[in-house]
Amino acid sequence: LDRPASLRTFREHAYCVYSVAWNPKHADVFASASGDCTVRIWDVREPGSTMIIPGHEHEILSCDWNKYDECLIASSSVDKSIKIWDVRNYRVPVSVLNGHSYAVRKIKFSPHRRNLIVSCSYDMTVCLWDFMIEDALVGRYDHHTEFAVGVDLSVLVDGLMASTGWDELVYVWQQGMDPRAA
Repeated sequence: LDRPASLRTFREHAYCVYSVAWNPKHADVFASASGDCTVRIWDVREPGSTMIIPGHEHEILSCDWNKYDECLIASSSVDKSIKIWDVRNYRVPVSVLNGHSYAVRKIKFSPHRRNLIVSCSYDMTVCLWDFMIEDALVGRYDHHTEFAVGVDLSVLVDGLMASTGWDELVYVWQQGMDPRAA
């Protein structure tokens, strides 16, 4: 923190980089999501990216690692979808989650449950998914009146969620409750 410049710069994406996420099990590994339609996996000990996942046909806006399985990573895109990838075999996604009507701006895996992921979208909704079941959408919240652009799940309290939006509001609520009632 006391240095005036970056320790290292990673330059391989061909367009905006919208998101970055450290792997929770490997201190030297992180992923980046870009408008060039790829997720890149990086190891800070290597000179370049170690894997390129051509994840979507449109810009990728967010990525996150699963907290229970260091081989699972999710990506979300302008194409309105969320894809779960296994980095050991990334040619075909493990799961594709469709349900948003506009770009999916942010995704976050649950720190408490392996199969849960939360998303927010320019369609003004926050969705909760169980990517291991057929009817994956387990909750939809429509409390924002403008683009929903940020979402997170509490590390300390199971089911405690937060979202942000262009409506200048931050909502905090317990899963299953109405965010407007909190």
